[in-house]
Amino acid sequence: MKPIFGRGPSLQLRLFLAVVTSVSLLIMDSRLITFNSVRSSLDTLISPLHYLANSPRQLLDSASERLESQDRLILENRALRQELLTKNSDLLMLEQLKHENDRLRELLGSPLRSDERKMVAQVLTADTDPYTHQVVIDKGSDQGVYIGQPVISDKGVVGQVISVGKVSSRVLLISDATHAIPVQVLRNDIRVIASGTGRRDELQLEHIPSSTDIRPGDMLVTSGLGGRFPEGYPVGIIKSFDVDSQNAFAVVSVTPTAQLERLRYLLLLWPNKSETTPPPTADEVREAARERIPDALPPLETAPDAEGAVPAGATPTSNTSSGTAPASAKPAGAAASGNGAVKPSASTAPAAKPKPAANKPSATRTPATPPAAKPVQGARQ
Repeated sequence: MKPIFGRGPSLQLRLFLAVVTSVSLLIMDSRLITFNSVRSSLDTLISPLHYLANSPRQLLDSASERLESQDRLILENRALRQELLTKNSDLLMLEQLKHENDRLRELLGSPLRSDERKMVAQVLTADTDPYTHQVVIDKGSDQGVYIGQPVISDKGVVGQVISVGKVSSRVLLISDATHAIPVQVLRNDIRVIASGTGRRDELQLEHIPSSTDIRPGDMLVTSGLGGRFPEGYPVGIIKSFDVDSQNAFAVVSVTPTAQLERLRYLLLLWPNKSETTPPPTADEVREAARERIPDALPPLETAPDAEGAVPAGATPTSNTSSGTAPASAKPAGAAASGNGAVKPSASTAPAAKPKPAANKPSATRTPATPPAAKPVQGARQ
């Protein structure tokens, strides 16, 4: 007896069609820009769910605050009033120093860098996926948030905005394996790239030669290169510098200054669009780091040793009796600061060879070419 209704496609055919459809959607999502608007619309649609999921925590926070004892609230209020009085007095002093600084800048003729626009944002949710380090904040395109906007906390750099909805945005953390940020060693101004490792408590520096002057405890701050992250904000502290004899590059581990696993409130930064200044120098990055978050910076060394301070090594050699040493030292310093890899042995070799030739005026100009070529070979390594 034949069945009334015909049989549908087989289970294998259904599975094959589902797999083909999934692969096609993945390829179209990675190749086409159309899906970005769809994803942004979906984020906007599910943003009320984020607020709804965050409401129980807000209710618990408000309930716990109301259950505090009256004596504790009185003591806390008294301490906050004293702190507010101290902050107000400091603010008056800062305003006076700001006006004085403005007058001094006008006398020097240097342009004044205007203050950056900032906005406080609250973290709504954080992804639990161990392979994706992202958080959702309660600010979106209605507040002027844009893709690529830098995000910091009270401790240092957190990440950048990668997706914007109407009232919420998604932030990619610096610990994500797909994120990289240009940084600078605050002690000796070496510029490198810090990449995420997939762990919230660790970053890494890639392609660092084993002879680079980087030590555990060195502070890394944003260098300002690329124009996305402002210069001078703390990024991390060197945790370890491991040298492998079989590898030309060292394994450098960095601990982020921001507590990425306990984010609650963040700060969004806006650049000054009218500002057309060139990329900041190493000294400007150092001064910006001192002004912005001085509590997070370690004390700087006043006199670096002979093996460590290569960027500042060209200054003492300019006072020597040989006229060839400063000329050979400057290209080495420029190559080292541009590549982010400093080799002390390569930079000191050209300055040592012109001295024996000082007693022979006729031979001083002849061997000047080989010493000047050695720093270039060392910088390429």
